[in-house]
Amino acid sequence: MNTIGVIPARWASSRFEGKVLAKIGNKTLIQHVWENAKQSKLLDDLIIAADNERVVDEVKKFGGKVCFTSKDQPSGTDRVAEVVNPLDVKIIVNIQGDEPMVKGIMIDNLISSLTDEDETAEMATLVKRIDDTNEISDPNVVKVVVDKKGYALYFSRSPIPYDRRWTVDEGQSITNPSVEFYKHIGLYAYTKDFLFTYTNLPPSKLEKAEKLEQLRALEHGFKIRTVETEFDTVGIDTPEDLEKIKNLLAEG
Repeated sequence: MNTIGVIPARWASSRFEGKVLAKIGNKTLIQHVWENAKQSKLLDDLIIAADNERVVDEVKKFGGKVCFTSKDQPSGTDRVAEVVNPLDVKIIVNIQGDEPMVKGIMIDNLISSLTDEDETAEMATLVKRIDDTNEISDPNVVKVVVDKKGYALYFSRSPIPYDRRWTVDEGQSITNPSVEFYKHIGLYAYTKDFLFTYTNLPPSKLEKAEKLEQLRALEHGFKIRTVETEFDTVGIDTPEDLEKIKNLLAEG
C-alpha cells in the first residue's frame, strides 16, 4: 500500500465535546468528512481514528473504516501515528476530523507533492491566498510565508509578512495590503519515516508560543513543502462554527 488517509476523531473537545457526531443536515460531521475524503483518487485506504465507542458505532453505521485509539494521545498527529504504526505504507495524509469542506482533490495534490513533484520532501501541507483582508489580522487564521521553491519559512497567528505600507484602521483590520498573504489549510501529508521522526521530537518553544504544531518541524530544521489550493475549509471548534458551516453548505 502506498498511501493512506487517517481522520483523527477526538471526542473530548474542550469547547465542543462530541462535535464529530454533531449533525449537519441528516449526516454527522464525521460522515461528511469521510465522504468528501473518499473522493480522493490517490488514497489506497482511509481510516477514522476514534477514541470513543460512540464515534466507532457511528462510523460503522455509515460504512466507514475505523480504528479505536488511545484516549491518552496528546494530539491528532500522535493518533495518526498509532493507526499507521503496524502498516506497510509510504505516504500518510492527516485529514482534520472537524473540517467537512475538505475535497478529494486537495488530498490528491498533497500526495502528488511528495511523490511526483519533489521526491526529497518528507512533509507537505496546503496554503491558500487570502482574499478577505480581515483574515490577515485574525489570530484564528494562521498565516504562512514561503520561499521561492514553495517551502514554508514560518507560520504565525500574527500578520506575516509585515508590510510597512499597510493601512490599519481602528479595528486593526488591514485595509490596503501591498503584498500577497497566504493562510494555512490544516491538511498534512508525510512519509511514514518522517511522521515517526516528527512525533518523537520534543515540542518546541515556537510551537508552544503560537500553539501551532507544524512549527516543531521547522524549529528542528526540517522542511515543509507547501501546495497552493484554490479551496478553503472551515474548522468547527464551537457550536457557533457549526451553524456557520450549515449556512455555508446550504448556500453552496
